[in-house]
This record gives sequence, C-alpha cells and structure tokens, in this order.
Amino acid sequence: MSRFSCFRRWQCLSLLGASLMMAVPVMADDLDVLGQFIEQKQQADQAGSVNSVINQYPDSDLEVQAQLAGPLLSSQSALIMNNQTGEILYEKNINQVRSIASISKLMSAMVVLDAKQNMNEQITVTPAEIDRLKNSSSRLSIGTVLSRRDMLHIGLMSSENRAIHALARTYPGGMPSFVAAMNRKAADLGMTNARFFEPTGLDPRNQATARDLALLVRGASKYPLIRQYTTDNYAEVYTSNGKVEKYRNSNALVREGSWPIALQKTGYIREAGKSMVVLTSIQNQPVTIVLLNSSSSLNRVNDARTLRSWAIRQQSL
Repeated sequence: MSRFSCFRRWQCLSLLGASLMMAVPVMADDLDVLGQFIEQKQQADQAGSVNSVINQYPDSDLEVQAQLAGPLLSSQSALIMNNQTGEILYEKNINQVRSIASISKLMSAMVVLDAKQNMNEQITVTPAEIDRLKNSSSRLSIGTVLSRRDMLHIGLMSSENRAIHALARTYPGGMPSFVAAMNRKAADLGMTNARFFEPTGLDPRNQATARDLALLVRGASKYPLIRQYTTDNYAEVYTSNGKVEKYRNSNALVREGSWPIALQKTGYIREAGKSMVVLTSIQNQPVTIVLLNSSSSLNRVNDARTLRSWAIRQQSL
C-alpha cells in the first residue's frame, strides 16, 4: 500500500474518532461555537502535521507514523511534561494564554500553606463569600464554621469556592495581600504568563499557559497536604443550616481509582472550558498532564486517557 493510501486510512480513522467524540451529548453550557470552530481548525492543522511526519519518516509503518504525529484532542491546549527533568513529551498550543478557572486553587493552596497560619483555627463563612460574579451555588451556608484545614480540604478536593474565598479573606492583610502573594509565587515558579485577580478561579482574568500550569503542578507537588487533599475522595462537614454535607472529588479519574494520581485539579467556567491538570506516573516516571478548554467533562477525561496511553505507547517505539 502506498504512503498516501496509508495516510488517508489513518486520517479517515482519526476524523471518524473525532466525529464520534463530538457526537457525545453534552450540556448546553459546555458548548461554545467559536471554541468549536477553533478546535476544528486545530484538528486540520494536526492532520497537516501528520503529513509532515510521513514525509519525514517515509519508511515507517502506519502505526509508527500515527504515534509520532500525536493524538487528536478535544482540548485546545495540552501538554505532557516529565515532572523531574522538565522535558516536554507532548505539546499542543502550550504557550497560548487561557483562563484557568479553578486550577487557580492550587496557587491559592500554596499561598495559604506558605503563610503557616494555624490550620486548626476556626473560620466562619460570611456574606463576603457569596459569588456575585458568576452567581455559582455553594453547599456552605452563611454562618458555617470550619477549621482552616477543613476549608482547604474541600476547597481542593471538591473545588468549594466559598471555602477558598474564606481562606483568602482571613489571610494576613486580607484579600489584596493574598492575591499579591499569588502573583509573587507565580513569578517565583517561572510562570511568566500567569496572572491572578482572585483566589477561586471564577474570574476569567485568572490566566496562564499550559506550560505555566506544568510549573504550577511541579511547585504544588512539593506540598504533602496539597497532594493529599487533591487526591482524597471523601469529606463531610456540618453546616450552619443543620445539614451534613458530603463531598467527593471533582475529578472522575480520582473517583475511578484506576490511575496512580499524586496531584490533580479540575476547573470550569464558560470562558475556560473544561480544564484539568494531573500529576501521574508513566513507566515509573512522574509526569504532568495539562488539558485546557475542552468542550465537555467527558472529553476532558478522554483526552487525559488518550494522552497517557499515547505516552505509554511511545515508550515502546
């Protein structure tokens, strides 16, 4: 079979797989027409990169050519980085600045822990914690009292916005000092394109690149409590309205329990799409996977699975 025929077969299979993925039903809030247009263009660009690979490796078989070209993804930015060496194993638009939503909470957690405040101190949820930007809901009723430790736990594990906001509000110097500390920490980590305006990620101006977020994960992974809380899968708290609220992990990969996940964080606002960072291992090497602006939660998880499988197969080529 000719090289051109091989390419056409692989391209058709790739486009069929992408079509099937796009056919999965998603909630209306997950869809963005402009985002879909950009995604389709990027898929076409990736098909062009496949052609380039075939020209570069004319004697390799179809499977090798496909592996070298890399997978087609729903996410508009993606990265795999060796967390020890910093080597980038896969990249897609890793220098494009995007809203990062609740992935911001990893930075907030580092700022909280760097302050070395009493983790057993009791903090009250006040009306200041009400989200007046996105009008998002929360299970932490006003007047709920939790320890700083419990606030950080559910803030990281379940992305509880009021918990993270309360932690920032009770930081020495209050919210302005907290946000300034977030940006200083970003600079210290080498996140040159990162900007933070508040602690939860509800503000779409909280932005970074996929490359920046790989550095964020590397920095956050040095905090044992962040590793523990982002990978825990259960917590319950007593709220001021007399209810016991039960929390689970926001990441389906953690809930499934089939991956060796050392740290993770999901994120979503409309401007950011469905996003995720994961610190896992491939062939006993710690690797960070970053996925930004996917069209749905399902596609975000499928992209993570695809990238990890692709990286594992790369080891055998």
